[in-house]
Amino acid sequence: MQQTRKLLCTLFLTMPYYAFAKCGSVNYSWGADSLATMHDYVVTMMLYVLYVCYAIASVLAIVSALQIYIKMNTGEDGITKSITSLVGACLFIIGASVVFPAFFGYRI
Repeated sequence: MQQTRKLLCTLFLTMPYYAFAKCGSVNYSWGADSLATMHDYVVTMMLYVLYVCYAIASVLAIVSALQIYIKMNTGEDGITKSITSLVGACLFIIGASVVFPAFFGYRI
C-alpha cells in the first residue's frame, strides 16, 4: 500500500511536465506572438498606471497645498517641513513619470 502511494505521488508530480512539454524540433518562433501581445498589454497598463498616479498626485498636491495654507493662516509650526514634503513629492512624481516608462523602454 505504501509503495503504491509513493508511486502514484511520483507519477502525479511529474505529469505536468509531460503535459507542458513541446514536441518536435526546437523552434523559438512559437512564442513571438505571445511576447508581442504581452508587450502591448504591459505598455497599455503602464500608461493607465501612469495616469492614475498623475490623478492621485494632483489630488494629494491640492490637499497638501491647502494644509500649508491653513497652517500659515493659523500660525502653526512646521510650515517649512510641509513645504519641503510637497516639493519632494512633486519631484518624485515627475521623476517616476520619466523613469517608469523608461524602465520598459517606452517614450511618452
